[in-house]
Amino acid sequence: MLTQKSGAGIESEPMKGKGDAMLKSTLAALLSSLVCVALFARQPPRSPAGQAAAAVNPTGELRQIVPGHYVYSFTTYNSGIIVTSEGLVVLDALNSEATARAQREAMASTIRQPVRALVSSTFHDNYSKGNVAYADVLKIGHENYRTDLLELMRRGNVSAEEQRARLPNQTFRDRMTLYLGGKEIQILHVGRAHTRGDSIVFVPQDRIVYLSELYFANQFLFINDGYGIDWLRALDTVEALDADIFVPGHGPIPPDPRETRQGLRRFRQMLVDVRDAVQKEIARGATEDQAVATIRWPQYEGLQGYSAQRETAVRRLYQQLTGKLQ
Repeated sequence: MLTQKSGAGIESEPMKGKGDAMLKSTLAALLSSLVCVALFARQPPRSPAGQAAAAVNPTGELRQIVPGHYVYSFTTYNSGIIVTSEGLVVLDALNSEATARAQREAMASTIRQPVRALVSSTFHDNYSKGNVAYADVLKIGHENYRTDLLELMRRGNVSAEEQRARLPNQTFRDRMTLYLGGKEIQILHVGRAHTRGDSIVFVPQDRIVYLSELYFANQFLFINDGYGIDWLRALDTVEALDADIFVPGHGPIPPDPRETRQGLRRFRQMLVDVRDAVQKEIARGATEDQAVATIRWPQYEGLQGYSAQRETAVRRLYQQLTGKLQ
């Protein structure tokens, strides 16, 4: 049975403000329906957009990390999968309905367990458009994730139908705990990082944590909506968890997944190097544009994303360090 233990500020959307009785009744009805395997076996029909995307989008690769834990990788994107005796919990639905359906088909044929919950971390399209393929499961996201996703879709003139399909059914503020198939699954918000509403998923008994876009393995950081100083603090909190395996949202996982701790430390050092270089330019009186023109990190020039994100990283850190970015 799927049970939930909520931390401070848990709320359910879109039932907010309609009373605990309605919330419990609605969630009970939803979770009861999830028990029926037939529901999961019968995937909702593809929308016309999904059918078109399926014709051009290649499928990804499903890989077991350790027993009971998988990752589905599409290009550089990773979606985490936690297996229990009562079903699956998925982190991030990736970039399209077609990709998400390909993942569901791979899980159904290989793992042979129904999906019980989808946790979403990044509101950007490349990690939220796939949510539409999970209409039959409980969708969970941080309260800031919901707010920012809704604003993104409104700016993009996304249809009301798609908005409903992508938004979470349940939000939380600090933490939320699921108990499923004998496993404790902690959904945590450890502060602003890649966005202001990131979620990570920690399974204490298996000593594994799924970090979504808090961790880019062997890639330069993407920080368009990020907060570099907070990101460092968030990574310190992550590393303090009682975990051995740290699953990145982007990039490869080594054959020995315990080596991901070293990869996480290298990524943290990148953030330190970015911060220190910007701080040095501020200390000598450089303007933001002067800092952009001056700062280079030769040790990271070969990483994917460096050319596209170097200037953005300088500007975001400059603005946060000088108080322009709150």
